[in-house]
Amino acid sequence: MSRTIILHPEGTVARPRAVMPAGPATLTSLPPLSVYVHVPWCVRKCPYCDFNSHAADEIPERAYLDALRADLEQSLPLVWGRQVVSVFLGGGTPSLLSAAGLDELLAMLRACLNLLPDAEITMEANPGAAEASRLRDYAASGVTRFSLGIQSFDDAQLKRLGRIHDSGQARAAIEMAQRAAERVNLDLMFALPHQSLEACLADVRQALSFGTEHLSMYHLTLEPNTVFAKYPPDGLPDDDLGAAMQDAVEAELAAAGLRRYEVSAYARAGARSRHNVNYWEFGDYLGLGPGAHGKLSFHDRIVRQARARQPESWMERAGRHDGSHIAEDRVVRAGELPFEFMLNALRLKDGVAASLFAERTGLSLAAIAHQLEAASSRGLLDADPTRLRATALGWSFLNDLQEMFLSTD
Repeated sequence: MSRTIILHPEGTVARPRAVMPAGPATLTSLPPLSVYVHVPWCVRKCPYCDFNSHAADEIPERAYLDALRADLEQSLPLVWGRQVVSVFLGGGTPSLLSAAGLDELLAMLRACLNLLPDAEITMEANPGAAEASRLRDYAASGVTRFSLGIQSFDDAQLKRLGRIHDSGQARAAIEMAQRAAERVNLDLMFALPHQSLEACLADVRQALSFGTEHLSMYHLTLEPNTVFAKYPPDGLPDDDLGAAMQDAVEAELAAAGLRRYEVSAYARAGARSRHNVNYWEFGDYLGLGPGAHGKLSFHDRIVRQARARQPESWMERAGRHDGSHIAEDRVVRAGELPFEFMLNALRLKDGVAASLFAERTGLSLAAIAHQLEAASSRGLLDADPTRLRATALGWSFLNDLQEMFLSTD
């Protein structure tokens, strides 16, 4: 998770009132489109995980793929003719799919959607479920990038985190993935129980030893409705140590040539996740699968969707072909758009071009002029009128900066 500091009540940032148009957004062009596919099953639910994942000894692959096809077919009128720049297979553990199942899934997407020839196709994989032959088959089917949930190279920490792999399997999985595909991301966590600053950096150095091009670093957070929230582990680092770890990680990675480009992401030149950058730049994404969320733009509106969360319910409802598998389908109000845009764009270290606000929301920058001025005067937002970018102080108080753009209507 990102390090964000919430101000005490006496220091809370005031939120100037926005002037919002009464009508819907009017877009002159549509943003890039990505596709997210959710595979909800895993071998074992981790105690820190608040994702829509469900432990299963055996996944109902045939029923899942049939439901996914039904979900996709019912979505086609919403995205017909649009080019798809990236696909992300997340979970759960997508690498529990058989090689044949994954091949069918990607063939289905290619048959129904206009995937660009160089579309980035990322697949999350669990080191405990990775096999060399399967990763090679996934890549042969079209996966161009693997994202491995390593979390730590310390066996004691992996045990505390409830992971099903050990450090040896983690190292073997990285080597397998690098042989199978050109691009590999490693997920690591820090501020773990009883973790020292040096132990945190040891994990980072171990990851770098593989020539890693992209690293995602997440602060362990006790999310609601997780085992860790109910039974917090002993020895969690305090806020000061957690902050010191994040600063030390950033410095270590910068020295190795990995620049922090987003709150939790570091990459070498040319190795950024195109899929995730599209999220942060307020691009569109079609969400398929149980619990998947999506954002789709039209010339006169922006729509958010969410699928039924429970896998069995989603599979049964998608098969009806009546749209009942979609649990949420709503038009985003004009007053919500500034916050939604800034919630994403300000996560990027370099921010975004100011012109992107109007292009992606259909609103004029004049609608948030008061908030921009207030944030800049407090030193939270870069004063450059051509760019929407948090200052170093703004990044430290990112929650407060983003909340300045909440609508008060």
